[in-house]
Amino acid sequence: MRRLALVLAAFALGAAGARAELAPEPVGKVFTLPERPVPHGFWLSDALLHRTALFDADSGELLGTLTAGTPGVGFVIAPLFSKDGREIYLAETYYARGVRGERTDVVNVYDATTLAPLHEIAIPPKRAEYFPGNAANALSDDGRYAAVFNATPGASVSVVDVRARRFVAEVPTPGCGLVFAAGPARFLMLCADGAALAVAVDERGARAERSAPFFDPNADPLTEKAVRRGAEWLFVSYEGLVHSVDVSGPALAFGEPWPLFDDAQRADGWRVGGGQHLAVHAASGRLYALVHQGPKDTHKDPGREVWVYDLAARRRVQRIELGNPLAALVRAQAGIARGGAASWLLDALLPNPGAWSILVTQDESPVLVATAEGPSSVLVHDARTGALLREIGEAGLAPTLLFAP
Repeated sequence: MRRLALVLAAFALGAAGARAELAPEPVGKVFTLPERPVPHGFWLSDALLHRTALFDADSGELLGTLTAGTPGVGFVIAPLFSKDGREIYLAETYYARGVRGERTDVVNVYDATTLAPLHEIAIPPKRAEYFPGNAANALSDDGRYAAVFNATPGASVSVVDVRARRFVAEVPTPGCGLVFAAGPARFLMLCADGAALAVAVDERGARAERSAPFFDPNADPLTEKAVRRGAEWLFVSYEGLVHSVDVSGPALAFGEPWPLFDDAQRADGWRVGGGQHLAVHAASGRLYALVHQGPKDTHKDPGREVWVYDLAARRRVQRIELGNPLAALVRAQAGIARGGAASWLLDALLPNPGAWSILVTQDESPVLVATAEGPSSVLVHDARTGALLREIGEAGLAPTLLFAP
């Protein structure tokens, strides 16, 4: 009760300092996004608002939104970005009667500056909907083909030629799921026995080739929350082993696994967690892992720290303690600025729920973006120093995944 009273007092302090009247906002204006990418722009999907929204991490401003599919269903909104930055592709699901009736699945093409729909490509009504959905679809490295993962529960991928605006083929992939880009006109999938499936596309259709197992799904399965640096995909296992898949050659190549945690850290219960727990900065060769302390099978629990690794040396070089997403939300609602006594009080009293998703921008001055699963706030840290730069206190209702071109 004492803590609750203090929190309510902080609210009152913020409300007392807020302006009594708000200036009216102009309505009816139509804006376009910059033709050049926003340096620290990121897209954030929202399961309840059923949208993916573009934010500027430098200003904290909401720049635009994409809302797709029938509300209440088809909630996985994972945008794919064309190589020239002019188009965005979304796999969407619609029902004739809202949540029932005839189902229609499409890949929609949107203009990247106006966010207006340009074209609709019909695909088989089998698109998989899974949470968090960060490997629901992929764009081939040549920018021509989009692959959409299907589950009926039979597994397959629908391949679309986004340049020609046509459906190419549905490729059965029994025992293999999810989809990742793996070179020009090729995709990678993970299989239940620990193997990988390479799906190659050409003018005649598509063909699939299965590798030997490269991880043991019974002893230590991989999570699908992989990140890519150049031609190499980096996956992490439940126990913190990093597995690399090189997609540069005619056949997939698998690197020797290496651990994120030493024996002492493992004994202390450190492990990865959250819905999107890896990020990478390609130029510096830094891997960012969202971590927490917990027992086995807590790989989806949020994390309060991000550990940074040198990929060349395969060792940890930095620890970043994340801000408090709940305190950030309360600060925004109460109009309390960071740095004052009331702000300090919120950080001291409110529990830190941890972050659910992380992302790192790819410029020379990268920022680390983190969002919680519950509080609708976003934390922006300096990816090099770890300093908390700003908070976006009202980013939606149920933020889930982060994306960037």
